Amino acid sequence: MRVNIQLACTECKRRNYATVKNKKTTTGRVELNKYCPWDKKHTLHRETK
Repeated sequence: MRVNIQLACTECKRRNYATVKNKKTTTGRVELNKYCPWDKKHTLHRETK
C-alpha cells in the first residue's frame, strides 16, 4: 500500500517536498538529504505527520 507523505526540512521546518512510500516495506519515518531553497543548501528532510 503506497501513501503520500510530506518531507519537512530539519533546519527551517518548512514542508518542501511531497513523495510516496510503501508502508509495508518502509515502516519507519523516511529521512532524505534534499535541497532546501530557503537555506540554499542540502539538508536532512524528515517525513511529517
